[in-house]
Amino acid sequence: MVYLTTWEEFSKAAERLYLSNPIKCRFVTKYRHCDGKLNLKVTDDKVVIQYRTEDAYDVKKLEKLTSHLIRHMASKER
Repeated sequence: MVYLTTWEEFSKAAERLYLSNPIKCRFVTKYRHCDGKLNLKVTDDKVVIQYRTEDAYDVKKLEKLTSHLIRHMASKER
């Protein structure tokens, strides 16, 4: 599995992956306090997009991405 290097690249790829198949898409966050690393993974069981950071400022970016994806989820008609 490959980690994307920039936040912009990860957030755009995550949004595209969600919009392509919203039913199958999963968004996983994992924080390891002992390492101080935040791991993010978006997958639809075929494509895996990952991002790893140690920067505390990226938590704000994560909040923004999560709220953006939730808006997509809430606006979809079933």
